[in-house]
Amino acid sequence: MAWNHKRQIGAAQVISLTDGNFGLDGGAMFGSVPRTLWERVAMPDELNRIPLRINPLLVQLNGENILIETGFWDRGGEKFESIYGLERDETVFRGLESVGLSPDDIHLVINTHLHFDHAGRNTTALNEPTFPNARYAVQARELEDARHTHERSRASYVPDTYEPIADAGLFDLIEGEHELRPGLSVLPLPGHNLGQQGVVLRSGGQTLVYVADLVPTLAHTPTPYIMGYDLYPVTTLETRKKYLPQWFEEGAIICTPHDPQTAFARLKENPKGGFVAVADEGQTV
Repeated sequence: MAWNHKRQIGAAQVISLTDGNFGLDGGAMFGSVPRTLWERVAMPDELNRIPLRINPLLVQLNGENILIETGFWDRGGEKFESIYGLERDETVFRGLESVGLSPDDIHLVINTHLHFDHAGRNTTALNEPTFPNARYAVQARELEDARHTHERSRASYVPDTYEPIADAGLFDLIEGEHELRPGLSVLPLPGHNLGQQGVVLRSGGQTLVYVADLVPTLAHTPTPYIMGYDLYPVTTLETRKKYLPQWFEEGAIICTPHDPQTAFARLKENPKGGFVAVADEGQTV
């Protein structure tokens, strides 16, 4: 399946890449929402897993190649990949190659958080940085929490995907909201965990937001559709109620990390309250 959808955001070229497909339990993905409701928007397989995609984002801005997320961990073994139904019809590396780039051409990696399905390609099988010429930007709180896990968070972190980056001195540790480049900022989006950050691109009067797991797929846009995986679900609720109205008013393009079909979307008011998301007509392939 071809992916690599593109959008022009002012001076920036934005390309949605992919690192393949996987699945997670639908009940866990929708938390307290009953299956009779969520299966209308995400039909599960025979193991109750809903289809998800791994969607890193490439931003080309002012001569730099900036990669948001790196992809799904590739060293978990056959059992691990079977549990998650991992299928790599495409990889982030082939996506970069399709636009004439290699890992050496990436100047900046932004880790929204350090879970293995988001930061899994940070390092190689030799435990070396995959993108050796890049700085890696992550919230300082996220690295701290990754290093001090508990029973609910431990399974989401693989130290081999971030400790080699720290050992190489390539992490830029961010404290809160921060402008990384003119027009390109990171924004704390706590709830899934406390160190999660989103990415906001503003250029030429347009706004694009990579929302991380605040809204993992477009089906999760309604306010109560919060994952059971979220460590702080009420915080997720508060974060959504704070930012979704702002992004709607701004007419922002929304990019989610795991929607299986749509790379770029916009928020639309829900007559029942809150918002839903619809594919943005400006998306091209």
